[in-house]
Amino acid sequence: MATDNRQPLISVIIPNWNGARFMPGVLNSLAAQTYPRVEVIVVDNASADDSVALIEREYPWVRQVLLDENRGLTGGVNAGIAATRGEIIALLNNDAEADPAWLEELALALDNYPEAGAVASKMLLYDKRDVLNSAGDFYTVAGEPGNRGVWERDEGQYDDAAYVFSGCGGAVAYRRAMLDRIGLFDESLFMYCEDVDLGWRAQLAGYKTVYTPRARIYHRLSATGGGVIASYYCGRNFVHVLVKDVPGFVWRRHWPRILGAQLRHAWESVRHLGEPAARARLRGQLAALARIPRWLRQRRVVQATRTVSDEYIESILV
Repeated sequence: MATDNRQPLISVIIPNWNGARFMPGVLNSLAAQTYPRVEVIVVDNASADDSVALIEREYPWVRQVLLDENRGLTGGVNAGIAATRGEIIALLNNDAEADPAWLEELALALDNYPEAGAVASKMLLYDKRDVLNSAGDFYTVAGEPGNRGVWERDEGQYDDAAYVFSGCGGAVAYRRAMLDRIGLFDESLFMYCEDVDLGWRAQLAGYKTVYTPRARIYHRLSATGGGVIASYYCGRNFVHVLVKDVPGFVWRRHWPRILGAQLRHAWESVRHLGEPAARARLRGQLAALARIPRWLRQRRVVQATRTVSDEYIESILV
């Protein structure tokens, strides 16, 4: 790839586990980027398919970090960050493809918004490119994260830059300086809600996240995840984020809605107990209960980093 030392180096990290069938799409899209200073790192979580050999054979410009066990999305990304040199760290799912201007637009947004520590992309469905997957993340006062615009037809309603709670980890960029301050991904999450946890830690420390609609990604929805696995980790990790990250005043003001949301999810799982995904979500919620003492210890560390007011935090919740 071309280089231009006048611009920041962007390190793109792609976590991979048995995603060889998607590698040509994502890597070819990165090879076509208009941004001049890019390094690409694929972190392989002990894949059993042809991923490693394919990249060695067809994409020698890609650096690989080979793990001897599956450390999940969080462990894989953290291993990738440790191997990077860039001032900007971009994450991209292995089942996504990037518009040629994706990295250029992410870098431009960070330049235009110096108060932002992260930039969220406009994610569209791969096979329905007029349908949104995410226009940045939100977080509710009931303790539930979500994707802005998910499943909506893209008719320009998210064509303006805006501050959002956090960026979806499938296509996001972070300032290395921010990560150096607030820390990397929490590996105990393994996968799912890791971006929301990082978003909370960034917001508490005074870093904003900006959404830029011109940084476009096309995502094959849940091609390498989802289903029972997603249900278990969402059930567990929603509680993790609540216990670890949500400030005390939010709990005091909104605890009926927070507990109500968790009970509603549990009741829905019980009602559909014959379905594997419902059983998995309930197992995740039950597993969370045993981990609360550990998460409370983490909470003390996270809340000690807070620099923003109650009013600011209330303003970023929906």
